[in-house]
Amino acid sequence: MSKNKHPETIALHGGDYRSDPATTAVAVPLYRTTSYQFNDTDHAANLFALKEFGNIYTRIMNPTNDVLEKRVAALEGGLAAVTVGSGQAASTFAIMNVCQSGDNFVSSTDLYGGTVNLFTHTLKKLGIECRYADPSDPSNFEKLIDDRTRCFYAETLPNPYLRVFPIKEVSDIGRKHSIPLIMDNTAAPVICKPLEHGAAVVVHSLTKFIGGHGTVIGGCLVDGGNFDWTKDPKRQPLFNEPDASYGGAQWGVVVPQLTGANVSYAVRARVVLLRDLGAPLAPDNAWGIIQGLETVPLRMKQHCSNAEKAVAFLQKHKNVDRVIYPTLHKGEIGERSKKYMKGGNGALIGIEVKGGVEAGKKFIESLKMFYHVANIGDARSLAIHPATTTHSQLTEEELLAAGVTPGYVRLSIGIEHPDDIIADLDQALGASGKPSLKAVS
Repeated sequence: MSKNKHPETIALHGGDYRSDPATTAVAVPLYRTTSYQFNDTDHAANLFALKEFGNIYTRIMNPTNDVLEKRVAALEGGLAAVTVGSGQAASTFAIMNVCQSGDNFVSSTDLYGGTVNLFTHTLKKLGIECRYADPSDPSNFEKLIDDRTRCFYAETLPNPYLRVFPIKEVSDIGRKHSIPLIMDNTAAPVICKPLEHGAAVVVHSLTKFIGGHGTVIGGCLVDGGNFDWTKDPKRQPLFNEPDASYGGAQWGVVVPQLTGANVSYAVRARVVLLRDLGAPLAPDNAWGIIQGLETVPLRMKQHCSNAEKAVAFLQKHKNVDRVIYPTLHKGEIGERSKKYMKGGNGALIGIEVKGGVEAGKKFIESLKMFYHVANIGDARSLAIHPATTTHSQLTEEELLAAGVTPGYVRLSIGIEHPDDIIADLDQALGASGKPSLKAVS
């Protein structure tokens, strides 16, 4: 599928899948199999030695997953993708594919709370240090680099701040030092293309907007094919030093020779991390995500349009102290939404309900159409109080650094009719502004 195709077309036809070779089925089949018959012993040996590529075992690859991987890669403008069991697994693999014990990486402070916990605590126990940089000034990333810094990590549209990340500015800094930028683009599929602005790798929680139906969990890594892993061998040892677990393969060298493509990052993630850590995406879930992927360009348009209407309403409501949305930031941060977001500014909205924590809780409990769930990106509208849920593992200092105040409420605007969305917000805000019986007594 040509890169100049539009996302609506790529989502349906991307990845070179036209029909099932065995049955000519147009819809992507669900391959529920653990294993694959080898033609002969030489065929099996060649597959395991990476002398040729094909199916070995579903922990590592599967034909249903393969279609999903190719389509997501095409949608992002990348060369290859690897699917995994969840978005959290994707974040873990993204770092572990470049870092080992004794290494460090620099991450934006603006992150999902679970990712902060992973980076600050779990990876630290494995000997990998995360250093946090405030993305309001891109130069903060360069200040934290040393000889063991292996990558930069950030979210395109992080909540709760909802300030668009300076992708090109930080990527340019990284490339001077042979440091790749890994972007979590979960909240901005279709409307932002980090690889076009210099990111080397894109991460997705496929559970969210790409899946869209709230029925399956999955994640993926997209290799942009635009980063030279061999330019500075000392900076990227995992791609330049012989890998004893795979016959001494130097991944940055051998993969381009074998494939004719610069997909060393994706291949290493698949044949080393998926092989050893075993966090594959189940084919059933891959099939479910494909159903959502086919309509994500259309849904994103509706998500963004509805969100803009909701923002306009919320800004005028007497019981809302503050509205947080990418276009509402001032100065350089506000300009980033114009630079990087095309066709919309996302479905996520943050609000500070007048009256603090109790008013925020009452607002959420008064919503009738919105679901109160720990998720974003469903076709349905969702709401949650991050300080007591998604970011509850963070310290008070970490909460403030992430922009999570006690009264903050996160909305994920769905694709319902905008009038119905606004009506539900209006009645719930009206309830939040009324004194409770306890307060009256």
